[in-house]
Amino acid sequence: MRLGFLKDNESRVSVTPVTLKKYIDANHSVCIEKNAGLISGFTDKSYNHDKILSRKDVINSSDIIVLVNSSSIGSYNDLKGKTIISNFSAEPDREVIKQKIIKNRITAFDLSMIPRTTIAQSMDILSSMAGLSGYKAVIKAAELLPKIFPMTITAAGSIKPVKVVVLGAGVAGLQAIATAKRLGAIVEASDPREAAREEVLSLGAKFIDVEGALEDKSAGGYAIKQSKEYLKKQKEEVSKKVIEADVVITTAQVFGSKSPILISKDIVEKMDKGSVIIDLASSTGGNCELTSDSKIINHNGVKILGNSYLATELSHDASNLFSNNVYNFINYIINDDKIIDDSDDILNNCKI
Repeated sequence: MRLGFLKDNESRVSVTPVTLKKYIDANHSVCIEKNAGLISGFTDKSYNHDKILSRKDVINSSDIIVLVNSSSIGSYNDLKGKTIISNFSAEPDREVIKQKIIKNRITAFDLSMIPRTTIAQSMDILSSMAGLSGYKAVIKAAELLPKIFPMTITAAGSIKPVKVVVLGAGVAGLQAIATAKRLGAIVEASDPREAAREEVLSLGAKFIDVEGALEDKSAGGYAIKQSKEYLKKQKEEVSKKVIEADVVITTAQVFGSKSPILISKDIVEKMDKGSVIIDLASSTGGNCELTSDSKIINHNGVKILGNSYLATELSHDASNLFSNNVYNFINYIINDDKIIDDSDDILNNCKI
Protein backbone atom coordinates (compact mmCIF):
# COMPACT_ATOMS: atom_id res chain seq x y z
CA MET A 1 0.00 0.00 0.00
CA ARG A 2 1.25 3.50 -0.85
CA LEU A 3 1.28 5.66 2.28
CA GLY A 4 1.81 9.42 2.41
CA PHE A 5 2.57 11.34 5.61
CA LEU A 6 1.96 15.09 5.42
CA LYS A 7 3.36 17.94 7.49
CA ASP A 8 0.88 19.21 10.08
CA ASN A 9 0.26 22.81 11.07
CA GLU A 10 1.26 21.94 14.64
CA SER A 11 4.25 20.45 16.48
CA ARG A 12 3.54 16.70 16.13
CA VAL A 13 4.17 14.39 13.19
CA SER A 14 2.35 11.16 12.28
CA VAL A 15 5.45 9.13 11.33
CA THR A 16 8.86 8.85 13.01
CA PRO A 17 12.08 7.16 11.84
CA VAL A 18 11.19 4.13 13.99
CA THR A 19 7.69 3.67 12.57
CA LEU A 20 8.97 4.37 9.04
CA LYS A 21 11.20 1.30 9.34
CA LYS A 22 8.18 -0.75 10.46
CA TYR A 23 6.21 0.31 7.37
CA ILE A 24 9.10 -0.52 5.05
CA ASP A 25 9.57 -3.91 6.74
CA ALA A 26 5.86 -4.53 6.11
CA ASN A 27 6.44 -3.82 2.39
CA HIS A 28 4.56 -0.52 2.26
CA SER A 29 5.66 2.27 -0.06
CA VAL A 30 6.11 5.42 2.06
CA CYS A 31 6.40 9.11 1.12
CA ILE A 32 6.96 11.86 3.69
CA GLU A 33 6.54 15.59 3.17
CA LYS A 34 9.67 17.70 3.58
CA ASN A 35 10.29 18.96 7.14
CA ALA A 36 7.25 17.03 8.43
CA GLY A 37 8.98 16.06 11.67
CA LEU A 38 11.28 19.04 12.15
CA ILE A 39 9.45 20.65 15.11
CA SER A 40 9.30 17.27 16.88
CA GLY A 41 13.07 16.83 16.55
CA PHE A 42 13.02 14.55 13.51
CA THR A 43 15.00 16.07 10.63
CA ASP A 44 14.58 14.83 7.07
CA LYS A 45 18.05 13.32 7.36
CA SER A 46 17.06 11.31 10.45
CA TYR A 47 14.51 9.37 8.38
CA ASN A 48 17.27 8.10 6.08
CA HIS A 49 14.67 7.77 3.34
CA ASP A 50 14.79 8.59 -0.37
CA LYS A 51 11.14 9.64 -0.65
CA ILE A 52 11.08 12.94 1.23
CA LEU A 53 8.98 14.96 -1.20
CA SER A 54 6.93 18.11 -1.67
CA ARG A 55 3.34 18.07 -0.39
CA LYS A 56 1.95 17.81 -3.92
CA ASP A 57 4.23 14.90 -4.80
CA VAL A 58 3.37 13.05 -1.59
CA ILE A 59 -0.35 13.34 -2.36
CA ASN A 60 0.09 12.26 -5.99
CA SER A 61 2.24 9.26 -4.98
CA SER A 62 -0.04 7.92 -2.21
CA ASP A 63 -3.27 5.97 -1.77
CA ILE A 64 -3.56 6.71 1.96
CA ILE A 65 -2.84 10.18 3.39
CA VAL A 66 -2.01 10.44 7.10
CA LEU A 67 -1.97 13.55 9.30
CA VAL A 68 -2.09 14.21 13.04
CA ASN A 69 -4.99 16.67 12.76
CA SER A 70 -7.64 17.11 10.09
CA SER A 71 -7.20 20.91 10.34
CA SER A 72 -3.95 20.39 8.40
CA ILE A 73 -5.68 18.80 5.40
CA GLY A 74 -6.22 22.01 3.46
CA SER A 75 -8.24 21.54 0.28
CA TYR A 76 -10.25 18.31 0.11
CA ASN A 77 -10.42 18.81 -3.66
CA ASP A 78 -6.71 17.89 -3.81
CA LEU A 79 -7.44 14.51 -2.20
CA LYS A 80 -10.08 13.14 -4.57
CA GLY A 81 -10.37 9.36 -4.33
CA LYS A 82 -7.83 9.10 -1.49
CA THR A 83 -8.15 7.54 1.95
CA ILE A 84 -7.46 9.94 4.86
CA ILE A 85 -6.43 8.83 8.34
CA SER A 86 -6.41 11.61 10.91
CA ASN A 87 -7.89 13.02 14.11
CA PHE A 88 -11.11 14.87 13.21
CA SER A 89 -12.19 15.59 16.80
CA ALA A 90 -11.51 19.35 16.62
CA GLU A 91 -13.76 19.89 13.59
CA PRO A 92 -16.54 22.35 14.58
CA ASP A 93 -19.04 20.95 12.06
CA ARG A 94 -18.63 17.28 11.17
CA GLU A 95 -21.53 17.41 8.73
CA VAL A 96 -19.68 19.96 6.58
CA ILE A 97 -16.60 17.72 6.60
CA LYS A 98 -18.73 14.70 5.71
CA GLN A 99 -20.15 16.51 2.68
CA LYS A 100 -16.63 17.40 1.47
CA ILE A 101 -15.61 13.75 1.88
CA ILE A 102 -18.63 12.50 -0.08
CA LYS A 103 -18.21 15.14 -2.81
CA ASN A 104 -14.57 14.14 -3.40
CA ARG A 105 -15.15 10.36 -3.10
CA ILE A 106 -12.78 10.24 -0.12
CA THR A 107 -12.68 7.46 2.45
CA ALA A 108 -11.89 8.97 5.86
CA PHE A 109 -11.13 7.39 9.23
CA ASP A 110 -11.29 9.44 12.42
CA LEU A 111 -8.68 8.19 14.91
CA SER A 112 -10.47 9.96 17.76
CA MET A 113 -13.32 7.47 17.35
CA ILE A 114 -11.20 4.39 18.07
CA PRO A 115 -13.29 2.36 20.56
CA ARG A 116 -11.81 1.77 24.00
CA THR A 117 -11.67 -1.99 23.69
CA THR A 118 -8.85 -4.43 24.40
CA ILE A 119 -8.15 -5.12 20.73
CA ALA A 120 -8.08 -1.39 19.87
CA GLN A 121 -6.02 -0.30 22.86
CA SER A 122 -2.77 0.00 20.90
CA MET A 123 -4.49 2.32 18.37
CA ASP A 124 -6.08 4.66 20.92
CA ILE A 125 -4.63 8.12 20.23
CA LEU A 126 -6.83 9.84 22.83
CA SER A 127 -5.45 7.75 25.68
CA SER A 128 -1.87 8.21 24.46
CA MET A 129 -2.23 11.99 24.32
CA ALA A 130 -4.25 12.19 27.54
CA GLY A 131 -1.45 10.61 29.55
CA LEU A 132 1.01 13.23 28.32
CA SER A 133 -1.49 16.03 28.97
CA GLY A 134 -2.02 14.87 32.54
CA TYR A 135 1.73 14.96 33.19
CA LYS A 136 2.17 18.37 31.56
CA ALA A 137 -0.79 19.81 33.48
CA VAL A 138 1.07 19.28 36.75
CA ILE A 139 4.28 20.76 35.34
CA LYS A 140 2.31 23.81 34.15
CA ALA A 141 0.70 24.16 37.56
CA ALA A 142 4.11 24.00 39.25
CA GLU A 143 5.32 26.83 36.99
CA LEU A 144 2.31 29.05 37.75
CA LEU A 145 2.04 28.33 41.48
CA PRO A 146 4.08 30.62 43.78
CA LYS A 147 4.91 27.64 46.00
CA ILE A 148 6.98 24.46 45.82
CA PHE A 149 5.20 21.11 45.81
CA PRO A 150 7.06 19.01 48.41
CA MET A 151 7.28 19.49 52.15
CA THR A 152 10.62 21.10 52.91
CA ILE A 153 12.42 21.50 56.24
CA THR A 154 15.25 24.00 56.43
CA ALA A 155 17.13 25.97 59.09
CA ALA A 156 14.94 28.92 58.14
CA GLY A 157 11.75 26.97 58.80
CA SER A 158 9.51 24.36 57.25
CA ILE A 159 7.25 24.52 54.18
CA LYS A 160 4.04 22.51 53.96
CA PRO A 161 3.38 20.37 50.86
CA VAL A 162 0.85 21.77 48.40
CA LYS A 163 -2.64 20.33 48.14
CA VAL A 164 -3.69 19.12 44.69
CA VAL A 165 -7.24 18.13 43.71
CA VAL A 166 -7.79 16.22 40.46
CA LEU A 167 -11.32 16.08 39.05
CA GLY A 168 -11.72 13.14 36.70
CA ALA A 169 -9.57 10.03 37.13
CA GLY A 170 -9.31 8.80 33.57
CA VAL A 171 -5.98 8.47 31.76
CA ALA A 172 -5.12 12.18 32.08
CA GLY A 173 -6.29 12.40 35.67
CA LEU A 174 -4.35 9.33 36.81
CA GLN A 175 -1.16 10.62 35.20
CA ALA A 176 -1.73 13.99 36.88
CA ILE A 177 -2.15 12.24 40.23
CA ALA A 178 1.01 10.20 39.76
CA THR A 179 3.05 13.23 38.70
CA ALA A 180 1.81 15.41 41.56
CA LYS A 181 2.61 12.63 44.05
CA ARG A 182 6.14 12.32 42.63
CA LEU A 183 6.59 16.04 43.22
CA GLY A 184 5.58 15.61 46.85
CA ALA A 185 2.04 17.00 46.87
CA ILE A 186 -0.92 15.83 48.95
CA VAL A 187 -3.41 14.65 46.32
CA GLU A 188 -7.16 14.02 46.36
CA ALA A 189 -9.24 12.97 43.37
CA SER A 190 -12.88 12.64 42.36
CA ASP A 191 -14.54 10.55 39.65
CA PRO A 192 -18.13 9.28 39.26
CA ARG A 193 -16.92 5.83 38.17
CA GLU A 194 -16.52 3.41 41.04
CA ALA A 195 -13.78 1.59 39.11
CA ALA A 196 -11.61 4.69 39.42
CA ARG A 197 -11.46 4.41 43.21
CA GLU A 198 -8.90 1.60 43.36
CA GLU A 199 -6.74 3.24 40.70
CA VAL A 200 -6.67 6.52 42.63
CA LEU A 201 -5.87 4.78 45.91
CA SER A 202 -3.14 2.68 44.28
CA LEU A 203 -1.31 5.91 43.38
CA GLY A 204 -1.32 7.06 46.99
CA ALA A 205 -4.04 9.68 46.60
CA LYS A 206 -7.26 10.03 48.58
CA PHE A 207 -10.56 9.34 46.78
CA ILE A 208 -13.32 11.91 47.28
CA ASP A 209 -16.51 9.91 47.84
CA VAL A 210 -19.77 11.12 46.32
CA GLU A 211 -22.61 8.59 46.43
CA GLY A 212 -25.27 8.08 43.77
CA ALA A 213 -23.27 8.19 40.52
CA LEU A 214 -24.70 6.58 37.38
CA GLU A 215 -22.44 4.17 35.49
CA ASP A 216 -22.52 2.56 32.05
CA LYS A 217 -20.00 -0.20 31.31
CA SER A 218 -20.65 0.21 27.59
CA ALA A 219 -19.34 3.80 27.69
CA GLY A 220 -15.81 2.57 26.99
CA GLY A 221 -14.22 4.04 30.09
CA TYR A 222 -15.77 7.48 29.65
CA ALA A 223 -17.95 9.14 32.26
CA ILE A 224 -21.63 9.53 31.37
CA LYS A 225 -24.17 12.24 32.00
CA GLN A 226 -25.19 12.32 35.65
CA SER A 227 -28.49 13.18 37.34
CA LYS A 228 -29.11 16.70 38.66
CA GLU A 229 -29.21 15.29 42.19
CA TYR A 230 -25.78 13.70 41.83
CA LEU A 231 -24.26 16.79 40.23
CA LYS A 232 -25.56 18.93 43.09
CA LYS A 233 -24.13 16.52 45.67
CA GLN A 234 -20.84 16.28 43.77
CA LYS A 235 -20.53 20.05 43.58
CA GLU A 236 -21.04 20.36 47.34
CA GLU A 237 -18.45 17.72 48.23
CA VAL A 238 -15.89 18.67 45.61
CA SER A 239 -16.23 22.41 46.27
CA LYS A 240 -15.05 21.97 49.85
CA LYS A 241 -11.86 20.32 48.60
CA VAL A 242 -11.34 22.79 45.75
CA ILE A 243 -11.54 25.80 48.08
CA GLU A 244 -8.77 24.31 50.23
CA ALA A 245 -6.56 23.32 47.27
CA ASP A 246 -3.47 25.08 45.95
CA VAL A 247 -3.84 23.37 42.58
CA VAL A 248 -6.91 21.94 40.85
CA ILE A 249 -6.61 19.90 37.66
CA THR A 250 -9.84 19.14 35.84
CA THR A 251 -10.15 16.45 33.17
CA ALA A 252 -13.87 15.57 33.25
CA GLN A 253 -15.35 15.07 29.80
CA VAL A 254 -18.47 13.30 28.60
CA PHE A 255 -17.99 11.71 25.18
CA GLY A 256 -19.94 13.62 22.53
CA SER A 257 -21.25 16.24 24.97
CA LYS A 258 -20.29 19.54 26.55
CA SER A 259 -18.04 19.17 29.60
CA PRO A 260 -19.80 19.47 32.98
CA ILE A 261 -19.19 22.62 35.04
CA LEU A 262 -17.60 21.42 38.29
CA ILE A 263 -16.13 24.70 39.55
CA SER A 264 -18.38 27.77 39.60
CA LYS A 265 -17.30 31.40 39.73
CA ASP A 266 -18.26 31.72 43.40
CA ILE A 267 -16.04 28.75 44.30
CA VAL A 268 -13.07 30.30 42.47
CA GLU A 269 -13.60 33.48 44.48
CA LYS A 270 -13.30 31.50 47.73
CA MET A 271 -9.94 29.98 46.74
CA ASP A 272 -6.71 31.44 48.09
CA LYS A 273 -4.97 34.01 45.92
CA GLY A 274 -2.11 32.40 44.02
CA SER A 275 -4.01 29.13 43.53
CA VAL A 276 -4.01 27.53 40.09
CA ILE A 277 -6.65 25.71 38.04
CA ILE A 278 -5.57 23.71 34.96
CA ASP A 279 -8.64 22.86 32.87
CA LEU A 280 -7.90 20.06 30.38
CA ALA A 281 -11.55 19.99 29.27
CA SER A 282 -11.45 23.53 27.87
CA SER A 283 -11.95 22.50 24.22
CA THR A 284 -15.42 21.17 25.06
CA GLY A 285 -16.51 24.05 27.28
CA GLY A 286 -14.35 23.47 30.33
CA ASN A 287 -15.01 22.21 33.87
CA CYS A 288 -14.57 25.68 35.37
CA GLU A 289 -17.18 28.34 34.69
CA LEU A 290 -14.45 30.93 34.03
CA THR A 291 -12.28 28.84 31.69
CA SER A 292 -11.32 30.29 28.31
CA ASP A 293 -9.80 27.80 25.86
CA SER A 294 -6.07 28.27 25.21
CA LYS A 295 -5.85 31.25 27.57
CA ILE A 296 -4.77 32.03 31.13
CA ILE A 297 -7.38 33.95 33.09
CA ASN A 298 -6.52 35.67 36.37
CA HIS A 299 -9.66 35.96 38.45
CA ASN A 300 -9.39 37.37 41.94
CA GLY A 301 -5.76 36.21 42.13
CA VAL A 302 -6.53 32.66 40.94
CA LYS A 303 -4.91 31.64 37.65
CA ILE A 304 -7.06 29.50 35.35
CA LEU A 305 -5.35 27.86 32.38
CA GLY A 306 -7.63 26.28 29.78
CA ASN A 307 -5.72 23.93 27.48
CA SER A 308 -6.82 20.58 26.04
CA TYR A 309 -3.74 20.27 23.86
CA LEU A 310 -0.86 20.15 26.33
CA ALA A 311 0.45 16.98 24.67
CA THR A 312 1.56 19.10 21.72
CA GLU A 313 4.10 20.77 24.04
CA LEU A 314 5.76 17.37 24.40
CA SER A 315 5.93 16.96 20.65
CA HIS A 316 8.79 14.43 20.49
CA ASP A 317 7.20 11.88 22.80
CA ALA A 318 3.71 12.73 21.55
CA SER A 319 4.83 12.01 17.99
CA ASN A 320 6.40 8.70 19.02
CA LEU A 321 3.18 7.56 20.69
CA PHE A 322 0.87 8.93 18.00
CA SER A 323 2.89 7.36 15.19
CA ASN A 324 2.82 3.99 16.96
CA ASN A 325 -0.97 4.28 17.32
CA VAL A 326 -1.25 5.07 13.60
CA TYR A 327 1.04 2.19 12.63
CA ASN A 328 -1.03 -0.25 14.69
CA PHE A 329 -4.22 1.06 13.07
CA ILE A 330 -2.85 0.78 9.53
CA ASN A 331 -1.39 -2.64 10.27
CA TYR A 332 -4.84 -3.72 11.48
CA ILE A 333 -6.90 -2.36 8.58
CA ILE A 334 -4.70 -3.49 5.67
CA ASN A 335 -4.71 -7.09 4.52
CA ASP A 336 -3.25 -8.28 1.20
CA ASP A 337 -2.58 -4.65 0.22
CA LYS A 338 -6.26 -3.75 0.64
CA ILE A 339 -8.31 -2.12 3.38
CA ILE A 340 -10.45 -4.71 5.15
CA ASP A 341 -14.24 -4.65 5.03
CA ASP A 342 -15.61 -1.69 6.99
CA SER A 343 -18.15 -3.95 8.66
CA ASP A 344 -15.32 -4.54 11.12
CA ASP A 345 -16.29 -2.94 14.46
CA ILE A 346 -13.22 -0.71 14.73
CA LEU A 347 -13.42 0.54 11.13
CA ASN A 348 -17.15 1.01 11.33
CA ASN A 349 -16.70 3.11 14.45
CA CYS A 350 -14.00 5.30 12.85
CA LYS A 351 -15.36 5.75 9.35
CA ILE A 352 -16.82 9.17 8.67
